[in-house]
Amino acid sequence: MSSPTFRPSSGSAVRRAPLGQTEPFRPTSQRPVRVRARSVAADTHFELHRHPWAQLAYVAEGLARVRTVLPASDSAPSRQVTYGIPPTRAVWIAPGVDHAVEVLQTAQFETLYLHPSQTPLGWSGCRVVRVSPLLREAVLALDKDARARPPSAREADTRERLLGDLICDELRQAPTQDIGVPLPLAHSADKRLCSLCAWVMDHPDDRRDLATLAAEHGASARTMVRLFDADLGLSWAQWRKQVSLAHALALLASDAPIAQVAQACGYASPSAFGAMFKAALGQSPQGFKASGRATGADAAPTPP
Repeated sequence: MSSPTFRPSSGSAVRRAPLGQTEPFRPTSQRPVRVRARSVAADTHFELHRHPWAQLAYVAEGLARVRTVLPASDSAPSRQVTYGIPPTRAVWIAPGVDHAVEVLQTAQFETLYLHPSQTPLGWSGCRVVRVSPLLREAVLALDKDARARPPSAREADTRERLLGDLICDELRQAPTQDIGVPLPLAHSADKRLCSLCAWVMDHPDDRRDLATLAAEHGASARTMVRLFDADLGLSWAQWRKQVSLAHALALLASDAPIAQVAQACGYASPSAFGAMFKAALGQSPQGFKASGRATGADAAPTPP
């Protein structure tokens, strides 16, 4: 299948790109919501980094993936979580969170940098938000206006302040969705768990049971159940559903036929796949594809 997937890219295909200058876009108390727009080619990879401000990773067109690294806590070891970003979703990244970005399809980024004071109550870590038409248009309007002003301007003008307030209010109201895929860190996690997770990420259509897959990776089903719970905080069934959703979002965003997406995710029928997808995201696969097409038609960004 030639459509983009949610699996790691081979090292030879990845273009390692510098993060570039972020200082001109640094949010301040006087200009708390800033937008950084740029078109980025497929297979571009921005290495792991962090910001002292919050970020909303959003692409108006194309498809990208964000990988975050969560530090160890009393209840869980350190782990990474990957999130797909089609044009109908965005990823909130809290200040100080390590993250990397990979572009799966040539993408028009409309990244928001937000002063820590703009962080909604309780929004620590990362989360996926559904991008409403109003939020999308407000971000694009902020970008259009920003191009007419020098990035070094110390104060926001009235329109920038109003658009920033609207964006923050829309973010607070935006539905959040738990569609990240937690993955073990290779240097610290059990190698058997790492091996099984890598296999499933590369073969999301493999629907064999856990006992069979665990045996192929050197462990019993009971051991794998324990490792998934301890290292990733999800059951095996929950984790595999997250992989299916991430893979499906990438394929649907590329306009792959729904029957093909269902098969690629290991579902016996489009109806079974559709039921899982709607239960998880509150939207049918057909509805998701339609919203993506509307986004592409109605929100063509100004070239950087």
